This record gives sequence, C-alpha cells and structure tokens, in this order.
Amino acid sequence: MASPLPSSPSAVSVLDLAPVVPVVVLQEAADAVPLARALVAGGLPAIEVTLRTPAGLGAIRAIAAEVAGAVAGAGTVITPRQVTECVAAGARFLVSPGWTDALLAAMQASGVPFLPGVSTTSEVVALLERGVREMKFFPAQAAGGTAYLKSLAGPLPQARFCPTGGIGPANAPEYLALPNVGCVGGTWMVPQDAIAAKDWTRIERLARQAAALES
Repeated sequence: MASPLPSSPSAVSVLDLAPVVPVVVLQEAADAVPLARALVAGGLPAIEVTLRTPAGLGAIRAIAAEVAGAVAGAGTVITPRQVTECVAAGARFLVSPGWTDALLAAMQASGVPFLPGVSTTSEVVALLERGVREMKFFPAQAAGGTAYLKSLAGPLPQARFCPTGGIGPANAPEYLALPNVGCVGGTWMVPQDAIAAKDWTRIERLARQAAALES
C-alpha cells in the first residue's frame, strides 16, 4: 500500500501512490466514505473521484475529511474553476481527460500533483516542452493500448503515464509491465451495481485483488 502524501504533496508523484487508481463515479455523496474505507482496506489508498456527477465535489470533501489513509483525488477536471474548487474541497491530486494551456496553468499553480490527459504523440511532446513529464493516457485501449505506449518509450523515455480507459484485471498487468507506466486507472473494482447495493465487502475484495496485480 502506498503511503499517504506528506505535507508537501507537490513533491510526490501521483504515479507512485498505488499500482491501480480506482476511478469512482458516485451518484450519492453519502456513499463516498464507506466506499473509500473499503478501497483503503483493500490496499488502494489513492482514489480518483470524478466530477461526472453533481455528487463528485461533495464526495471528495467527505473522503478528505473522514477517511484515514485515503488520498482523495479529483478526476474529469476540465476547467480552471474546477481546479480551485477541488483543491478547496481537499483533493490531493488532479486528473484531466485532456488539457488546454489555461487548464494546465491552473493545475500547475494548484500546489498538488496532477495528470493532464493525452492520447497523441504531439500532446505528449507539447507537455514535455512545458515541463510536464507525468500524464494520463486516455482513452488507453481506444488510443492504441500497450502497443502505442511501447512505441512512445523509445523516442520519449522521459514521459510516464497512468493509462485509463478500457483497462481491467485481464490487461492491467500488461500495462504495469511497461517501463513508462507508473500505474493504471480503472473502474472494475468499483462496479456501479456494488455501489448501488452498498456492497462494501465486495468492493474491498475487488480492491485487494487489484492491489495485488503489481506483484
């Protein structure tokens, strides 16, 4: 299990928090705390709560305030305003599906680690030019999967990735074996039917299986 971020989170890589980062979509903020406790108990302390639903910001706030050992992050961050709101709510890392200069500037100024999303070589080079070396590769499977990332490792070895999109327990080890992949993101350990049923035991079991993929 990765250790929680220290008091200066900007010094820590998001990619080194855990081998798998759960990508959480919540309909009810009230589910955030028991869900996060199950994930932490299963060995996945870094939790990306997406802003795809109105419950996202409240869920981040609740996890940050109430779940010991959890490192709550914000996903689907697409505006500078969301950067500000998420950090104020307690987000300790930020993840975006893509990036613009304005969004990147806001994330760089936030003081917390961040992963801007890329899916092409040109986007990777543009971020490297701006001093960013760690990125989200999204949508991973649709954008070329492990073969694409292997191709990037030769000319751009300084770039490191968290692939997300189309990744599950069957193909996650193939990604984690790549030298330019620090972790993967996925939803398979937080299925919507388990969340709806409040089956936190099942989620803890799935999290423990995901955490073991690194070994």
